[in-house]
Amino acid sequence: MQKTLSVLLVSLLLASCTTQQQVVKVESQVQAVQPAQPEELALKRKVAIARFSNETQYAKGLFYTKENDPISKQASDILSTKLAASNKFILLERDDLDKVLEEVAIAGNEDYQKVAADYLILGSVTEFGRKNVGDVNAFSRSKTQTVQAGVSIRLVDVATGQIIYSEEAKGEAETTNKTVMGMGERTDYDATLSDKAISAAISKLTENIINNCMDRPWRSYFLSYDEDGIFVSGGKSQNIKVGDFFDVVEKGKKVKNPQNGMMMELPGKTVGKVRISFSGGDTAESEFSMVEFVDGAIDQNTLDNYYIKEIK
Repeated sequence: MQKTLSVLLVSLLLASCTTQQQVVKVESQVQAVQPAQPEELALKRKVAIARFSNETQYAKGLFYTKENDPISKQASDILSTKLAASNKFILLERDDLDKVLEEVAIAGNEDYQKVAADYLILGSVTEFGRKNVGDVNAFSRSKTQTVQAGVSIRLVDVATGQIIYSEEAKGEAETTNKTVMGMGERTDYDATLSDKAISAAISKLTENIINNCMDRPWRSYFLSYDEDGIFVSGGKSQNIKVGDFFDVVEKGKKVKNPQNGMMMELPGKTVGKVRISFSGGDTAESEFSMVEFVDGAIDQNTLDNYYIKEIK
C-alpha cells in the first residue's frame, strides 16, 4: 500500500510540471504554384512593395494614424525580409523612400537614379484576432492562447498594369500551458504570437510571389553598340555570368486588342544570339555586360527595337 502511494505521489509531482506547446499553422486558398524554371537559373527581377495596409480594427486606438500603423509596417518588413532571403530579387525601397532621399540630399549625391520596378506588391492585413480558451478539471487546468491573421496581396506587372497574381492566406499561432493540482507556472500574455501568426500567413504567399515572378519572361536591353563594344543592361546581381548565351529578339508590332481595349505586343522575331564576354558595375542599377554576337546581327542605329532574353 505504501509503495502504491509513493508511486502515485511521484506521478503527480511529475505531472505537475507546466507543459507548454506552441503551434504555427498556415492556410492558403490556392495551392503553391510549381516553379516554372530550374532552380539554378535565377535572373533577378526588380520588385517593390508599394503599399501594405491594416484593414482590421486591431491597434486602431484613439491616437491611431495610418502612417504609424504597427501591423502594416510589421507585415511589410516580414515580407521584405522573406523576399530578400530568397536571393531572387532586386528589392527597391518604396515605403521609406522619403528617408532615403533625405540621405541622398545630405550626401549631395547628384547621380542618384530612380529605378522603376518590374513588379509591384500591394498587400493588406485583412483579419487579425486573439482568443483565450481555458479548460478546468478536478486536478488540472489548461489555457490556450491563439492568434489568427489573414493577409491578402496582389502582384502587379508594371509594364501592363495587370494583376498577375492575387491570393489570401491565413496564419495561426497558439501556445498552451497546463498545470496539475495548482502546481506549475502559468503563462502570461504572449505578444510574440501576433508576429508568428502574420509571419505564417506571409510564408505561403512569399513562395507564390517568387514562382509567379520567375514565371514571367526576363528581358535585358542594349545600352550601346559602337567601336568600344556591345553593352547590355544587367550583371552579377542578376546572376548573369561570363559565357552565358542569350537570344536577341526584334520587338513585335504593338497593336490594340479590340477585345479588351489594351495595347499588346505581337511576338517578336529571334534575329541572333549573343554570348556574355564581360560583366561590370558596382550596384544593381549600374551593372552592365559586354556581349558578342555568335549568330545573326542587328541594326546598330535602332537599338530600342531589340532586347535579349533567356534561351528556353
